[in-house]
Amino acid sequence: MTMTAVEMLARLVGFDTTSRVSNLALIDWVEAYLADLGAMTQRVVSPDGQKANLHAMIGPQVDGGVVLSGHTDVVPVDGQAWDSDPFVVTQKDGRLYGRGTCDMKGFIACGLAAAPDFAKANLKRPVHFALSYDEEVGCIGAPALIEAITQGGPRPSAVIVGEPTMMQVVSGHKGLYSFKVTVRGFEAHSSLVESGACAVTYAAELMHWIVQEAKAMKAKAPADSAFSPPYGTVTIGQVHGGSAINILAKEAWFESLMRPAPWDDGPDMGARFRAFAAEIEAEMRRYAPSASITIEQISDVPPLRPEADGVAEALARALTGDNSPRVVPYGTEGGQFQQGGLSTVICGPGSIDQAHQPNEFVALSQIEACVGFMKKLENRLSQ
Repeated sequence: MTMTAVEMLARLVGFDTTSRVSNLALIDWVEAYLADLGAMTQRVVSPDGQKANLHAMIGPQVDGGVVLSGHTDVVPVDGQAWDSDPFVVTQKDGRLYGRGTCDMKGFIACGLAAAPDFAKANLKRPVHFALSYDEEVGCIGAPALIEAITQGGPRPSAVIVGEPTMMQVVSGHKGLYSFKVTVRGFEAHSSLVESGACAVTYAAELMHWIVQEAKAMKAKAPADSAFSPPYGTVTIGQVHGGSAINILAKEAWFESLMRPAPWDDGPDMGARFRAFAAEIEAEMRRYAPSASITIEQISDVPPLRPEADGVAEALARALTGDNSPRVVPYGTEGGQFQQGGLSTVICGPGSIDQAHQPNEFVALSQIEACVGFMKKLENRLSQ
């Protein structure tokens, strides 16, 4: 079976792989498609069996291959005003509209459309396809996929994560470290502050700690930072708690999101925050022995750190001709691949400005550029 990149994109967009539902129908189809081309395939199934990663390899079983990485899940379309069916690719004015066309089924489509050529070519090093689940809800699927790729089989030398960068080379990005904090106090009349423990008041102390941490991160950013904003950030996105103004609140909870720059340390911040929370919990229990503070980790995605003489960056620059240094403020699975010991860079079709938007699109010219990228990669791996 041969398909153009646009035809392949239409097929992929037709699978509703919103993060809240299964991606198995897409994985079934892609796995069969690649297996028919002679690819070696391996599924890495989610703990509940409802989703799966897919690792496939075309070419000789030797080290030094290149990974084409993409996440299969997309964000919801609920409440968005679309001018066309989001799960049917619509071509208009040089653009391809549909959920995931930009983020990031466009890159996957270009790679899969090139797979028959990879299979026919006399590759000296293999091309690996790495398709993950649940990137949009915290890069949950990638760690197990990366472990499968790096344990036991031919070890790749470079990873191209095809998030939308307008086919420009991105060598660094911020990470993602988030958690939910639940404070359980003890209700009492608001005049009797030593007869209970106000969950909202103690949650405010915890949130103040986070605000101070955000200020410290801003202050320590290097003067030559290329990021925008030039420092790592910590924000509080949701706060809930209390039932009445004259009652010591029984429960409060909030969610916080840290986007660490490469010089920041998310887990260290988390450890210090947990230590502070333990002090607050001990204070609460002076008045309410049943009081507690629970911290639930939501995500821990490392930043992508620019690599000195990185193999992946050198490869991507050779294939694109782009020699400008570039970093982005959002996070991807790239930091996880790098943490797994693989040289990694970000490069894919489309603009991040279109990601998650109603009427999401990728320019046809970007797909064409990515098709050219794949052809050059084939030639490179054949040398």
